[in-house]
Amino acid sequence: MTKAILTFALVFGAGLAANGLYMLADPQAWYFAIPGVTTTGPFNQHFLRDIGLIFVFLGSAFALGAARCEVRTLLWGAGAVWLSGHALFHFWEVAVGICGPDALARDFPAVTTPALLAVALTVWSARHADR
Repeated sequence: MTKAILTFALVFGAGLAANGLYMLADPQAWYFAIPGVTTTGPFNQHFLRDIGLIFVFLGSAFALGAARCEVRTLLWGAGAVWLSGHALFHFWEVAVGICGPDALARDFPAVTTPALLAVALTVWSARHADR
């Protein structure tokens, strides 16, 4: 089971990093390719590249955590905090009327699911830190 979870964390990290690299390399293509992004405001390449860097760091944290048990919970926990904050921000936008409730369903796969996965990985790591 441990090997499967660590492999998943590595693949998860690679996906996060790949998203970030896409944002860095071609922010305009990313902006138009991801469903719902165009409804959040006008294209801003600087902002997208800033967030791209965050995703590269997040992906690196999950990949490094898969390889280094002594820092795993810290790295995965830091990633889970950011991803969860991002997901909660999307819920807040709906709660205050910035977005309609349909945004939650649209964004769930790319925003809420990564947060839930990151929290689950962090909890698993914390429970297995002594092994």
